[in-house]
Amino acid sequence: MTGFAARNLGALAPSGLDPDKPALIFRDGGVRRVITHGAFDALANAAARGLIRRGLKRGERIGLLAANSIEFLALLCGAMRAGLVAVPVNWRFPPETVAYVLENAGVALVAHDAARADAVPAGLPRLALDGPDWDSFLDPGPFEAIEPAEKEPALFLYTSGSTGRPKGVVLSHQSHLWIVEQRLKGAALGEERFLIAAPLYHMNGLALAQLALAAGATIVLLPQFREAEYITAVGEERCTWLTAVPPMFAMLLREQELLARTDTGSVRSIRLGSAPVSEALAAAILRAFPSARLINAYGTTEAGPVVFGPHPEGKPTPRLSVGYPHPAVTLRLRAADGTLGDEGVLEQKTPGLMNGYYARPDLKPPVTEDGFYVTGDVMRRDADGFHYVIGRADDMFISGGENIFPGEVEAVLERHPGVEQAAVLPVPDDIKGTKPVAFVVPRGEATPTEADLKAFTLAHAPAFMHPRRIWFLPALPLMGTNKVDKARLREMALERMVV
Repeated sequence: MTGFAARNLGALAPSGLDPDKPALIFRDGGVRRVITHGAFDALANAAARGLIRRGLKRGERIGLLAANSIEFLALLCGAMRAGLVAVPVNWRFPPETVAYVLENAGVALVAHDAARADAVPAGLPRLALDGPDWDSFLDPGPFEAIEPAEKEPALFLYTSGSTGRPKGVVLSHQSHLWIVEQRLKGAALGEERFLIAAPLYHMNGLALAQLALAAGATIVLLPQFREAEYITAVGEERCTWLTAVPPMFAMLLREQELLARTDTGSVRSIRLGSAPVSEALAAAILRAFPSARLINAYGTTEAGPVVFGPHPEGKPTPRLSVGYPHPAVTLRLRAADGTLGDEGVLEQKTPGLMNGYYARPDLKPPVTEDGFYVTGDVMRRDADGFHYVIGRADDMFISGGENIFPGEVEAVLERHPGVEQAAVLPVPDDIKGTKPVAFVVPRGEATPTEADLKAFTLAHAPAFMHPRRIWFLPALPLMGTNKVDKARLREMALERMVV
């Protein structure tokens, strides 16, 4: 696609788009709502006018504390059209963390749905996203989206806070317009039907929604991820493009009977991001969606999803690789000793980079003097230039003098035919300092034992990597971003070590 002309991140529709084409198909239980591109544009304009009528001024922040919905996305777009900053909030955060995020962002208004009305801290102006409050808020009529100044904020996205208080990542209009433009280049996406169940407070779902709106495509939107509803939507709406984090698909594949009677042949692309995908999971996904290509994607909240792509010589991307460096970004790998080479922490220079962290003078932005964002993700590069995620630098732990990346041990465990998912983490050890332990979800009716999996790991990896204890769970606990909640697993491991 050429001629991308959007200047405001809240107004992405391409010129010449049929206003009667479906923009969003929202499914919630037995309810199905369809809104056209023309009607969605009018709704976003009405929301922008409503915010201004309420006295909100350019640059003020608007909190969104709600599950995915048409209204959520319309208000988010309307706020940016009006020059306000949208702040989607992870409603799965504990109440004190939600309150901290809203206070840190300094929001002037909190929009919420009925299920989260009680989560809005007392004293903050609020707007219900349904019922008479929403209807009276809207101010229908034309609206000209503001043209943002250079680096003017459009969004704050708060990180999960797994290692402390969440950080508000400040994203400008220009950074994410650049991301949308790069993703549209050379791709005809207008006829895709994108299924989005990942939360819109997270980059995985939100960036895809922006791409779909800019392409003039159709979004099939679910309020949140539920396995059966997701599979049903694939079949009934003939979805062509799926996006998720790997744990979501691991849960999805357990619905074997429903998958077997659902026609998944419409799915052409599956994009997995936000966490590494294992060989076993990739193979299982392609068996369930035989017409699809699997995109093992990579991106960060701070710098967006435009990092890797296809090889310039057309070489096929290895299944577990995140791809070859995108031509519009510059990448390098820095080892622990500071040298640059074929393995180390990924550093990237990109126009998609954040402005910084909001109202956190205690944090130094992870950007080098020469403008490279230090991701904290350890990768290796093969002879063809393809990159592979090894793990997070801050997840790596030392056991008896040996460096262990949990993701490497998880990949070995998930190669066992009786393992669906694995999560590896360190626990204290009097002799080695720390030692690896694991939680495992068995595959189907399989009943592997702890001894089986220890022996398998010892046979397929260095001895120091094998988990000293392995516990079995029906499912791994997830955080609000649908990533595995390793903090909770650590608590569970320590409890079990005491028993």
